[in-house]
Amino acid sequence: MKPTKSPVPSAAAASALLLLLLAFPGAEAHNITRILAKHPELSTFNHYLTLTHLASEINRRLTITVLAVDNAAMSELLAKHLSIGTIKNVLSLHVLVDYFGTKKLHQLSQRSTSTSTLFQASGAAPGTAGFVNITDLKGGKVGFGVTEVENVEATFIKSIVELPYNISVLQISQVLTSPEAEAPTGAPSDLNLTEILTKQGCKAFSDLITSSGAAVTYQENVDSGLTVFCPPDSVVNGFMPKYKNLTKAQKTSLILYHGVPIFMSLQGLKSSNGLMNTLATNGASKYDFTVQNDGDDVTLKTKVVTAKVTGTVVERDPLIVFKVDKFLQPKELFKATEAAPAPKAGKSKNSNDDSDDDDGADSPDGEPLEDTADDSGFAAELVAGGRLVAGSLLLSFFLSVAML
Repeated sequence: MKPTKSPVPSAAAASALLLLLLAFPGAEAHNITRILAKHPELSTFNHYLTLTHLASEINRRLTITVLAVDNAAMSELLAKHLSIGTIKNVLSLHVLVDYFGTKKLHQLSQRSTSTSTLFQASGAAPGTAGFVNITDLKGGKVGFGVTEVENVEATFIKSIVELPYNISVLQISQVLTSPEAEAPTGAPSDLNLTEILTKQGCKAFSDLITSSGAAVTYQENVDSGLTVFCPPDSVVNGFMPKYKNLTKAQKTSLILYHGVPIFMSLQGLKSSNGLMNTLATNGASKYDFTVQNDGDDVTLKTKVVTAKVTGTVVERDPLIVFKVDKFLQPKELFKATEAAPAPKAGKSKNSNDDSDDDDGADSPDGEPLEDTADDSGFAAELVAGGRLVAGSLLLSFFLSVAML
């Protein structure tokens, strides 16, 4: 009796599967620019989604509905000569943070519903000014109107594309707007970070940004993109005894350690496992931390503490602020107290180097280390290298199985 032969993949099949696995994490679920490019009558709307950076935000979202308007409707909006920031607010009303396909539009509970938009998520909309009402009207028509206006401003024309439950692009008859959306806005550089933090429950941390002298650096980075990790007032107050023991320079570095000089959405954080540089990173001073994900949870790990991202305070491209449950503490300033245990046999040269760094910063009273090598570009190289090694290991595994 012949032994049963287990089915094994061929080398070609294994390689194909590997390529699929490696490509999938970076694959883009949808691209609003490409979707609208197939419809010339929506070209102006498409152009301004790109100009206002709303296109990139739409592409980052996992579930989204875009209410597109034709070139004639956009011409009426542009005739008002609004600033680009104000146009962004108006168009943000056309991006619903939920999925609405044609079928769902005609099956609304009680024939009407209210849904949030990117204008509401931006933090720029007062009250409920960033919500849109959707109403299933008589005769099969569907109406749309801003909640604060309380009137049907536009009607559903047709579906452009529907990818349940990822993205739905619907054409409506005219632009949705409101006095709140059309209110004058400042340029990104006019965004006052400390004022925003104060209004959003981060007053204590905002005060530290000002008193430490870090405010100028934070503000200078807003234009090009800035991500801030803000501990709430209760956490800051509990940390103050340690903070008061730092020198002026150390206080500045610690506060800058809570900022990252790029715009990183929550979805971006979830796909960015690895080391991340901060505003405090400067030549020999690493001041980096590790982003790790466990399901929907995002954590920031230093050699001293592990902080969890607990929510989004404000998201207004190019600025985003997250709330964290602990004060981030870099190993350059504080003794490692929460380092994860590892088998001695698994220690690497890198881990020994980290231990040496920690020995030089045993207490908050010590000056930040200044004699380490220049590793300002180390984070990106390590992340890229890690992906390459992982890919090589997966390839070896599949090829080994295929040749059994």
